[in-house]
Amino acid sequence: MQLVLSIILSVILGYLLLMTGPLVGGLLAFGIIAGTLFRGLYLLSDIQKRLSKDISKLSKAQQARENHLAQREH
Repeated sequence: MQLVLSIILSVILGYLLLMTGPLVGGLLAFGIIAGTLFRGLYLLSDIQKRLSKDISKLSKAQQARENHLAQREH
């Protein structure tokens, strides 16, 4: 249902932008698209940071195992 509503709102917005003329409508459309892309990249970067932080944390048992293996090698 949200997808259909989003499509309908996008059609209305596109129609309104076309009515305002190519200069104003083009600038607004570019701003909307560029803002959406930059926000998406920011969110992807944030997700990547959170996932890499969670993966890098070792539990105490894993840390003890890594320490034990490192000591055995030396």
